[in-house]
Amino acid sequence: MNLSNLKPAAGSVQNKFRKGRGEGSGNGLTAGRGHKGAKSRSGYSRKIGFEGGQMPLQRRLPKFGFKNINRVEYTGINLDTIQQLVDNNKITDTLNKETLVQLGLAHKNDLVKILGRGELKATVNVTADKFTQTAQEAIVNAGGKVELVNA
Repeated sequence: MNLSNLKPAAGSVQNKFRKGRGEGSGNGLTAGRGHKGAKSRSGYSRKIGFEGGQMPLQRRLPKFGFKNINRVEYTGINLDTIQQLVDNNKITDTLNKETLVQLGLAHKNDLVKILGRGELKATVNVTADKFTQTAQEAIVNAGGKVELVNA
């Protein structure tokens, strides 16, 4: 190895033309940016979606949908999930929001609704924010109690 065969590492050299380094280089004066206009200036950055003054796609397309700001979201817990918790000895006779938070089935600020999918054989006293009618009947028929949280 000697000075005549030294080369930079592969991929380290990005551009072989140094722009704006004198007229004689062929890339001087405007440095390939043309004359005048925003694109010739330093600090220029085009907005995302800008189409050269044409109405951008996101403004040409129609708006649709509706988001109800008064909607109340509930975290649903089904009867088969409750039965599974009883089978796995995670709960014994009571189920409330604190238990659900500890088990990772709800967050502490969530509203909980008990849904009627599945079958409940165990006797469980359930405390929640809301119940479906089928879930309420199934819990009572299995010998448990239904308690609503006063919100």
